[in-house]
Amino acid sequence: MTILETSRLTLRLIGGQDAPFILRLLNEPSFLRYIGDRDVRTVDDARAYIEKGPIASYRAHGFGLWLAQLRQDGTPIGMCGLLKRDTLADVDIGFAYLPEYWGRGYALEAATAVMEHGQRVLGIPRIVAIVSPDNVASIRLLGKLGLVFRERIDLNGDGRPTSLFVPAPTPAPP
Repeated sequence: MTILETSRLTLRLIGGQDAPFILRLLNEPSFLRYIGDRDVRTVDDARAYIEKGPIASYRAHGFGLWLAQLRQDGTPIGMCGLLKRDTLADVDIGFAYLPEYWGRGYALEAATAVMEHGQRVLGIPRIVAIVSPDNVASIRLLGKLGLVFRERIDLNGDGRPTSLFVPAPTPAPP
């Protein structure tokens, strides 16, 4: 099911049929480095990840990570969506793309649409982001979305620092 479309992308629900793509994405060196090892090593592991992650989130919250695919031919290139974590007060935006699609503006296009959808359609007043402190490309993207660094947090209680980005304060009218 399609959630939203941009000029070049379709974002849709992730399902079991996407397991081979999810297996590849979650095992990209960049995903492992900046997001973490989800212990997904087989297509069956990927199906379980989809069921316990995105599908469970759709059921519980009405949103989650969505598959980002090219509108022209349906090629999956990544995922982008909204997450509600037990360890974070706010809803956050998350995204990951295959490296061959970096640098083409797809991540910004999808993230902008997801932020707008979250606020206007889902009624989420404040969307934040978390990111590995050394993920320069994602930090740059968060700045383009109007998010600013707030603080370092220990999101999962594992001692690994995570940077929390929040909406930039709007200036008071003159």
